[in-house]
Amino acid sequence: MIDRPGSGYVKIHFTDLRILPGDVLTVSNPDGTEKYTYNRDLRSSLTATPDATGFWAMSVTGSSAVVSLKNPLSRVRIDKITRGYTEAEMSSQPSVQSICGTNDYKDAVCYQSSNPTEWGKTASVAKLLKNGSSLCTAWRVGPKNNMLTNNHCFTSTNGIEVWFNYQCPTCGGTTSATVTKVLADRVIKTDSGLDYTLFSVNNFTAISSFGYLELDARVPAVGEEMYIVGHPAGKLKKLSLRDNNNGGGYCVVRAVRVNGNVSQSDISYMCDTEGGSSGSPVLSRRTHKVIGLHHFGGCPNQGVRIDLVAAQINPLL
Repeated sequence: MIDRPGSGYVKIHFTDLRILPGDVLTVSNPDGTEKYTYNRDLRSSLTATPDATGFWAMSVTGSSAVVSLKNPLSRVRIDKITRGYTEAEMSSQPSVQSICGTNDYKDAVCYQSSNPTEWGKTASVAKLLKNGSSLCTAWRVGPKNNMLTNNHCFTSTNGIEVWFNYQCPTCGGTTSATVTKVLADRVIKTDSGLDYTLFSVNNFTAISSFGYLELDARVPAVGEEMYIVGHPAGKLKKLSLRDNNNGGGYCVVRAVRVNGNVSQSDISYMCDTEGGSSGSPVLSRRTHKVIGLHHFGGCPNQGVRIDLVAAQINPLL
């Protein structure tokens, strides 16, 4: 067993592979509720990321991972691991300031009763883990196998994990509900100016039940109420709905046609985000559809106008 106390996940790299016919390499959490299996045909698992010396297994949520082989003549060697930061390590990491005043975001489930419509839009939002290290957010767009995140999050899908249901089942909790993980499959379209990457995933049937978001292809109104769903700092899913800069009321669009990577491409707001929120959907409380793709912190924070993104990707959805 590999144990890294306080870590949010453990991800293992294997080399010197000798998995005999009929044998299976298993990587799981201690109670076996999260388990990934690998045989000689690594790609058939849909959860392996092969490289020049071996492969990365899918991460295991939590601080411990159990590795097993049944046949004593089979052999693999663990040469590398990555792990999630502990809470202390997370708090010491420098980040772009994007908590605007007091931190008003909460666990998504905290709004299940008070704001059921907003809560209902959170399931399709996922955490991204890039090559066992950097973090972003992504979300299902439309009913087919399509997801959106930022171009600055990735432009190649190699080693990109997509975590659905990484969220507290109770408000203020510290542990996640059962997570469903898939690997990103291919980049469908990406653009650095509008900072988006449209991509598909392996094993789409595993995540098709999490629903999807729709695009609201218009320039929103200044003052329009809005909210953001994401994984700030890679944390359990948060809903950023209220803004102390607006007297504790709902977050609102502060400005439109703000300069982003290109001229007049963004909207701005004071909704709280952090590193890891990149790629989060910005939704209107009027239509509960996506009006922006969050990508900058700085108070005001900024998202790419989704009408500009939609003009490029709608034919692909």
